[in-house]
Amino acid sequence: MTVRRIMGIETEYGISVPGDPTANPMVLSGRVVTAYATQVGMRAARAGWDYEDEAPLRDARGFDMARGNADASQLTDEEDPTLANVVLTNGARLYVDHAHPEYSSPEVTTPRDAIKWDRAGELVMREAVRLLSGPGTPGVNLYKNNTDGKGASYGTHENYLMSRSTPFSEIVRHLIPFFVARQVMCGSGRVGIGVESGKPGFQLAQRSDFFEVEVGLETTLKRPLINTRDEPHAVADRYRRLHVILGDANHCDVTNLLKLGTTSLVLGMIEDGAITQDLTVDKPVEALQRLSHDPTLRATVEVSGRRTMTGVQLLWNYYELANKWLQRQYGGELDADTAEVMQRWEQVLTKLERDPMEAAREVDWVAKLKTLESYRARDGLDWSDHRLRAIDIQWSDVRADKGLFNRLLAAGRFEQLVDDAAVQRAVAEPPVDTRAYFRGTCLARFPREVAAASWDSVIFDVQSQPSLQRVPMLEPARGTKAHVGGLLDRASSADELLRLLANEPRQVD
Repeated sequence: MTVRRIMGIETEYGISVPGDPTANPMVLSGRVVTAYATQVGMRAARAGWDYEDEAPLRDARGFDMARGNADASQLTDEEDPTLANVVLTNGARLYVDHAHPEYSSPEVTTPRDAIKWDRAGELVMREAVRLLSGPGTPGVNLYKNNTDGKGASYGTHENYLMSRSTPFSEIVRHLIPFFVARQVMCGSGRVGIGVESGKPGFQLAQRSDFFEVEVGLETTLKRPLINTRDEPHAVADRYRRLHVILGDANHCDVTNLLKLGTTSLVLGMIEDGAITQDLTVDKPVEALQRLSHDPTLRATVEVSGRRTMTGVQLLWNYYELANKWLQRQYGGELDADTAEVMQRWEQVLTKLERDPMEAAREVDWVAKLKTLESYRARDGLDWSDHRLRAIDIQWSDVRADKGLFNRLLAAGRFEQLVDDAAVQRAVAEPPVDTRAYFRGTCLARFPREVAAASWDSVIFDVQSQPSLQRVPMLEPARGTKAHVGGLLDRASSADELLRLLANEPRQVD
């Protein structure tokens, strides 16, 4: 196992109407999704979401939560009341997740592709903002961030496909210390300490103050470091989808690469039983917040009850374990994706250890802090000054001319790993090496015949059949261009595609 595995990112965007703090965010979010879906054509607006295989209350610890005990935010298998829930031709899902528009990227196999299709989501949201702006309207603003600074938090979730045979207790044991420390290189930075930003200051991560427990099924209350939702969207007895909810929405390509790549490597070591050190962190929720509150990176946590480590030191331990494991497994023959992640991991940790400001071109929180410090020095601002909070929000504005990060990116302040042209293509085109290729291409080729879709199915409505035809896609690594490209090229209609698939069903499932 390397960094390569089926993975993806779900991002809820912050939303507001300038001058109208009372605007209904659910209605606004519905307008965002509908505006974009209508603009790209009926192919997106017609195809809804197939909820048949959704199971949001199934817990990886071996039980199902009773529906009556679940918070409304957990019932993601219920039809969206705004009816704004569409599938895009790039294989992504664009919908309303309660009070936020969410872009869920298509499944990809590498951290670089995760960056590409995550950034494609930014362009989708930017276009929606443009469509909803005009003379005589206040428009809608969208933000790629995780908190409004007033007590509300919304998620950026990662998904990793892994072996079902790996004991969940081992995942918990080895991932919690890694997640406590990962924010040191993957946090997006935030003005304010505490859930409601009541204490002045700056911290590494936007989400850390909102976590309360170590393990749990919830995602919006009693947030856990390890989420136990057992909804694989794949062959259930073979795969587990690890649903990670504590990460930040990242802007820097290098940060996003490290977030996805290092987590995939740690999961690979867990699957292989290769983590030989006891890196258990005492009081991990408290430790998570302590590290986040210290941008000097000098704060320490208790590890396995015997020693103290900084977040950087804890990450060095994981790096060394990964390096030794990869050497044993592959010697000097690493694939390019894994070699890149390992090289970047070492480079960024070295910079953070020496002087965090050296990582301002690669790491989100460092870049933001450097910018804020320049404003503080120029205008003599204390951390309690409301102008710094405004800058924090403006940093994540999706508009190219208004978002502070986007303006600095255009000025060459950050290192880009994926070029803009590739991201623009990813807005409409799916990855070619996962089932997202089949899903997205069907939407592009046969928009009128696709009635609904989900991660593991496409449902067709064709005149020659008396009922809807559901094509299951339970193997995420099938339905690729290599598997079905020829079939799709030969099919002149959805009806013909279904006939071809009847003769070669293993191409997608």
